Amino acid sequence: MTKAELIGVMANEAGITKAAAADALDAYVAAVTKELKKSGRLGLVGFGTFSVVKRKAREGRNPQTGKAIKIPAKKVVKFKAGKTLADKVK
Repeated sequence: MTKAELIGVMANEAGITKAAAADALDAYVAAVTKELKKSGRLGLVGFGTFSVVKRKAREGRNPQTGKAIKIPAKKVVKFKAGKTLADKVK
């Protein structure tokens, strides 16, 4: 599903315009991003938990040449689905 498709579904389900749904989605993404930068964790009961984890530096391979390369350490966002969401997806 693309962002445009998600906005369309949100607008239909909530009975609002696509512009209002787009604004709501943008506000949600901004709030999640801000909270992850601030505390590194955001939990939505029944949906899941977003968290920031540190990935260690490691050695990888260039797929074209097979040559060893260094992959630097970085922070990545992890999502763990909540029980309610996991049960609905089964």
